[in-house]
Amino acid sequence: MPSFTVQLPNLLNSGPLVTVQVAVGSTAEAAMQAAGVPTPSPLPATAMIDTGASASVIRQGVAAQLGLYPIGVSYITTPSSTNVPCNEYLMRFVFPNQVVYEGTAIETPLQGQNIDCLIGRDILAHAVLVYIGYGNQFTLSF
Repeated sequence: MPSFTVQLPNLLNSGPLVTVQVAVGSTAEAAMQAAGVPTPSPLPATAMIDTGASASVIRQGVAAQLGLYPIGVSYITTPSSTNVPCNEYLMRFVFPNQVVYEGTAIETPLQGQNIDCLIGRDILAHAVLVYIGYGNQFTLSF
């Protein structure tokens, strides 16, 4: 089972952060290639592992950088609001151990946070997360 471990100076303050690559999903990539549109390179992104998020999220603007078009709209609930409409995109997430997850991601502003995306339970459902608070580290296995 491929895995990676991240050691952080203060896991309690920063949360479980990992650098991933976000990219165009394979279906969107095939459509771009068929249309003769160059496929954008994957973007590095700071991701927070978020067991409270039912779906994975990308920061507003990431989809535009990748030349993506929405495939639908999801309605999300946040701690401060309900039924917020957000565009949904076909995405590819590449983790440090070269595990690739393909699925959808919801685009939200992620205001006031120094992250580019959230890794939600849609991805975590395929993984094992070990959070070692006293050691300031976590391991994610697929």
